Amino acid sequence: MIKLIGDATDEMRAAADEAFRALNLEGECEVEIEYLGKEDMRALNLRTRKVDAPTDVLSFPALDEIGPFTYENYPFEFDDYEGCVTLGSIAICTEKAEEQAKEYGHSFVREMTYLFVHGLLHILGYDHENEDDKRVMRAAEEKILSAIGITE
Repeated sequence: MIKLIGDATDEMRAAADEAFRALNLEGECEVEIEYLGKEDMRALNLRTRKVDAPTDVLSFPALDEIGPFTYENYPFEFDDYEGCVTLGSIAICTEKAEEQAKEYGHSFVREMTYLFVHGLLHILGYDHENEDDKRVMRAAEEKILSAIGITE
């Protein structure tokens, strides 16, 4: 199960549960979610990626590999107090999400949930650096969103 740390929506919680199920993950893990305005996102993007512009979502994986998130399955840092493994953090720019929802003609809820899923998949090892990887990641995003009824 993926526990969300931060002000997650019901749709994000459903997407996290669906991703966990769809990707056949096991154990207990957590992901931090943070919401930023454009200026804070621009500063974070500059500091972490050397890109001086706001972006819609940034992911910060805490792990080098993915596996069962259990106490017995090292090398994962299992937090005995929380009873889980920290996967990483996702920063979402709400202003960019609003703009993109209008641009793409769908709801703000759909855009925010999509950005969360996109960030979560990055944390779980997905990428879109080449066309094959992009196709695989997009298919996983749409599968998760469709399974929870987020289509528009």
